[in-house]
Amino acid sequence: MNRPTRRTFVFTSAAIALPSVRGRAASFSPNEQLNVACVGVGGMGGADLNQVSSGKNVRIVALCDVDANNLGNAAKKHAKARTFADYRKMFDEMGKDIDAVVVSTPDHMHGPVAIAALERKLHVYCQKPIAHNLLECRRMAELAEKHELVTQMGTQIHAHAAYRTAVATLRSGAIGKVREAHLWVSRSWAGPKDGRPDHTDEVPKHLDWDLWLGVAAERPYVNRIYHPGQWRGWKDFGCGTLGDMGCHIFDPVFTALGIGAPKKVVSRGPQHFEETFAPDSDILYEFPGSEQTTDTLTFRWTDGRKTKPSAKHAQLPDSDKLPGAGSYLVGETGVMVIPHWAMPRFYKDGEKLDVELHEMASINHYHEWTDACRGEGRTTTPFSYSGPLTEAVLVGTVAGRFKDRELAWDSAKLEFDIRDANEYVTRNYREGWSV
Repeated sequence: MNRPTRRTFVFTSAAIALPSVRGRAASFSPNEQLNVACVGVGGMGGADLNQVSSGKNVRIVALCDVDANNLGNAAKKHAKARTFADYRKMFDEMGKDIDAVVVSTPDHMHGPVAIAALERKLHVYCQKPIAHNLLECRRMAELAEKHELVTQMGTQIHAHAAYRTAVATLRSGAIGKVREAHLWVSRSWAGPKDGRPDHTDEVPKHLDWDLWLGVAAERPYVNRIYHPGQWRGWKDFGCGTLGDMGCHIFDPVFTALGIGAPKKVVSRGPQHFEETFAPDSDILYEFPGSEQTTDTLTFRWTDGRKTKPSAKHAQLPDSDKLPGAGSYLVGETGVMVIPHWAMPRFYKDGEKLDVELHEMASINHYHEWTDACRGEGRTTTPFSYSGPLTEAVLVGTVAGRFKDRELAWDSAKLEFDIRDANEYVTRNYREGWSV
C-alpha cells in the first residue's frame, strides 16, 4: 500500500503549539544575578545543580544536604557557596541572600522545603512529584500564585523534542478527540513486602539520619534500605512507581489534552503492603472532558511485568510492539503512541497512519526556569500546571491502598467520598517538623 511521505513542520517557539502558562518573574531585571540555593545535591540533585548553575547570570550561593559526602563533592565545584546540613538553618541565616531554590530531596521532603521557600517569596524548582501528599501539593500551588513566583517541576523530558512534538501534533487534532489514554512502565519500584528488617545498623558518620527522616516518623537506620536511592518504595518517604515514572508519562498527555483533577479512581492491582508499595499497579481513572477529549476521558495506568496494555487495542499491526514505557491515546480517527521518550507513532485498524508531525526543538528545562526567574520568558511546568498533575498521581497512590474500591475525588474540597481515604490527604508530621 503506497503512502504519502510524512511531512514535518519545525517550530522553535513553544508558544506556537503549546498552551500559555504563568511562570515569569515580574520584578527582576534580566541582567541581574540570580542567587540560587540547592537543597539535596547528591544523585539527581547533583545533576540538577550542574544544570542550574550553567544558566545565564546564575550564582550558587548555598548548598544543603544531610549527607556530608554529597555536600563535600558539590562544594568542590562551588567553593564560594555556603554549606548546610539543615535547610531550616540555611533559610534562617541566608534567606535574604537567596532568590531561588532547587529542591532535589527524597519525595517526603519536597513539600516541607518548597513551602518554606515559597513562604519566603523565593522562586522554586522542585523535583517530581512536587509533593508527597495532596495538601502539601495544593498549598505549594496556592503560595506560588499568591506571591507570583516562578516555579518549575523537574520533569526534564517535558522539554525534549519528542514530548514537545507529541504535544503539538496531538493538539493539532491529529487523531480527533481522545476518549481513552493508556499509560504504563514495564517495571516497578516496589519496596520489600514484609517491610523493614528486624535489625539495625550504625548510622554512617557522614549522614545526619535525623535530618534525613525530616517530617517522617522516627525509625532505626538500616544500611542501603532507605538511603541512598531505595526510599521510593517506602510509603513514608516515596510515592512508588506511579509517583516517579507517572509524573513523566502523564506529562505529555496532560499538556496536550488540558486535563486536570480526576473525578474517580479505582485500583485493580494488588493492594499496597503495610509499609511499602506493591508492584504491578493497575489504576483506572475517570477525568472530566476537555476541548481535546470526549465528554469523559478514561485513563489507565499500569506498572510492572504482569499487567501490560494491549497492542491490539492500540490498533498496532502484528509487526509492531508497544515500547517498554509510554502511553497511547485512542482518538476518533486513530491511535497515537507516545514512547518514553521518542517521537510519536500513529496507527489505525492495524495499519500505520501517516500524520503531519508538528516537530518541535528541544529546550533546556533548567535554563527555562532560571531565565524566567530573571524575567526572561516563562516556565512550562509551573505549579499551576504541575500541581494538578501531581494531584492526579497522588490520588492514584491513595487508591492503591484500597483495592477494588472506587474512590470519588472532590478536588475543590480536597476530599474523597470514603473517610478512610481522607486520612492520606495529608500526613502526621513528626514533632518539631510541622509544615
